[in-house]
Amino acid sequence: MADTAVITRPICRTCGTQYSGERADCPVCLDERQYVSPAGQQWTTLAGLREEGHSGRFAEQGPDVLGVGVTPGFAIGQRALLLRTAAGNVLWDCVPYLDDAMVRAVEELGGIDHIAISHPHFYSSMVEWAHAFDAPVHLHEADRQWVGRPDPAVRFWSGRALQLTDELTLINPGVHFPGSAVLHWSAGDGALFTGDVVNVCPDSRWVTLMYSYANHIPERPQAVRAAADLLAGYRFERIYGAWWDRVVTRHGNEVLARSVERYLRFEIGAVPAD
Repeated sequence: MADTAVITRPICRTCGTQYSGERADCPVCLDERQYVSPAGQQWTTLAGLREEGHSGRFAEQGPDVLGVGVTPGFAIGQRALLLRTAAGNVLWDCVPYLDDAMVRAVEELGGIDHIAISHPHFYSSMVEWAHAFDAPVHLHEADRQWVGRPDPAVRFWSGRALQLTDELTLINPGVHFPGSAVLHWSAGDGALFTGDVVNVCPDSRWVTLMYSYANHIPERPQAVRAAADLLAGYRFERIYGAWWDRVVTRHGNEVLARSVERYLRFEIGAVPAD
């Protein structure tokens, strides 16, 4: 983490994506699912974030699930999740920040064997994390164009599902981004890790699916129905969203089905406007 070339690579202040070298714009933020700050495109680096006083944050989010985040919050503000599984540790989603203290803390927990990310808004500093723990990053090939820092650690998968381990399956529901992914953990009562591909609402009795959260663009009803049908084939009691403590703790399958039914009723006009 002391390599000057590493800590000075540009990071977008709005979305947290790290790029290989200097550039004038951030393609992730120029896309209609994201936005450029009203103040214009702004950049920082890992070195800059350290100088500003950022540090790692760790907190339990569920059984064998540790939240990994940044404090003070930065960019989109998501937290990643470290899953402690029978086949080793898996980092689900990623955050823009990493320092030596965070590396030591994760190494004390057994390190990271795999990294898997839900969609391009959370690619962030994924290559930094991959190099720090000598772990591959699994991304769906349909979102290859959004990788800001190409690297041999990034491995692309295709199709609707990838069996990552005996207990873990990456699933491509095809909402929010064509290559979006959720992660199913079959152990125990089952859990689904979704980022905001399936977003856990502040009222955790509900989830929602959107094409753009930042710009309030709803997802296509047919895509939502197809995603729901695909995910109905997996059993999960818990749903872990992208933000701190956004977790459905019981009846996950029912919550998703009920939420999709409500979404479609409004989107296809079956519910009259107030």
